[in-house]
Amino acid sequence: MNFTPLAERMRPQSLENYIGQSHILGPDSGLKKAIISGQIPSMILWGPPGIGKTTLAQIIANTVKRPFYNLSAINSGVKEIREIIQQVKSQGLFGQQNAILFIDEIHRFSKSQQDSLLGAVEQGLLTLIGATTENPSFEVISALLSRAQVYTLQPHTKEELESLLENAIQNDVVLKQKNIQLKETNALLRISGGDARKLLNGLELVISQINTEEVLVTDEIVQSIIQNNLPKYDKNGEQHYDIISAFIKSIRGSDPNAAVYWLARMIEAGEDPKFIARRLLILAAEDIGLANPNALVMANNCFQAVGIIGYPECRIILSQCVLYLASSPKGNAAYMAINLAQDLVKKTGDLSVPIPLRNAPTKLMKDLGYGNEYKYSHDHPGNFAAQEFMPKEISGHNFYKPGSNKREQELAQTIQNLWQGKYGK
Repeated sequence: MNFTPLAERMRPQSLENYIGQSHILGPDSGLKKAIISGQIPSMILWGPPGIGKTTLAQIIANTVKRPFYNLSAINSGVKEIREIIQQVKSQGLFGQQNAILFIDEIHRFSKSQQDSLLGAVEQGLLTLIGATTENPSFEVISALLSRAQVYTLQPHTKEELESLLENAIQNDVVLKQKNIQLKETNALLRISGGDARKLLNGLELVISQINTEEVLVTDEIVQSIIQNNLPKYDKNGEQHYDIISAFIKSIRGSDPNAAVYWLARMIEAGEDPKFIARRLLILAAEDIGLANPNALVMANNCFQAVGIIGYPECRIILSQCVLYLASSPKGNAAYMAINLAQDLVKKTGDLSVPIPLRNAPTKLMKDLGYGNEYKYSHDHPGNFAAQEFMPKEISGHNFYKPGSNKREQELAQTIQNLWQGKYGK
């Protein structure tokens, strides 16, 4: 009997069999050319679970034919890193083709642990491939990040996931011994949450529970079997992205009771508190914004405190922040304003800066009139002087549209009074 999980048995060994990520592995992509040439940079692979980060790292090592070392940040530290560095040195690889060190969940490494990698990466002793589900800008130290390329991996499409299922049924050494028909796949796809590993292991679980040579897979059968065996299927017993979605939507919907419930679900599942705190920071700007500027201050203080305190006490800080944000007035005007502005920039390109607003550090620029006719606002009544601050092609374009909450309506009136209707109501 083969006790290796289906997802591991079906792990591709070459780029030709690797499914997805065409945006970074297409024929003309820089990464694929680097892999083929053997001149790969240190890199961070960023994306949700089960989309092939570990597999891609192994394929890269196989393709470039270099020694491959694998660490998990969950159960490794500085000691293990130093042992690998010493082992590589002792094998005489220094100055020659270097080894590849793959670190899964690198975001779980502390600053000191990440610092221990710097010397070996700088000297070319190791090529680092880190995998993370979290934004590297937050979780990877800047010194290491500056020495690595960041590649963002995209979630699998429905077609790619269905292709994985069909490939497993036809080619897996165990599954191909049975006559398996996938009549419906929606339940498998939904429960997997786009995670290819969960998808394949879920399929294996379903088939293992049907002790016949003829297997018909339907949504009803999948839901029945996996619901009853969920702990075997999902080690955390949580649908990570569904829970965070419900959490954010509850705060946005001003329901503090639902919000603190979903917070409790994440805490009990062992969710990284910094992950939760970061989402609260984003929400404070996106969904509350100028309706209550103190929300961002509260969220930022929460983020800093969580990083200092840690579990279990930080759950109290998170609860306080969640209840405050959920109970706060809501407004997304800041979020919508930057979206509208970026869209216009993409459409209109690099419009010229008005002459009065230009910097004039040289005599030539002054002679050309740069900065002339600029009105210094503080020299005028009310610290305001009406003048044009936008390129003439988009003069009067309105990006900021205050919400209906009391505070933003006050801001709207201020803008109206200053600009006398230039930007509309």
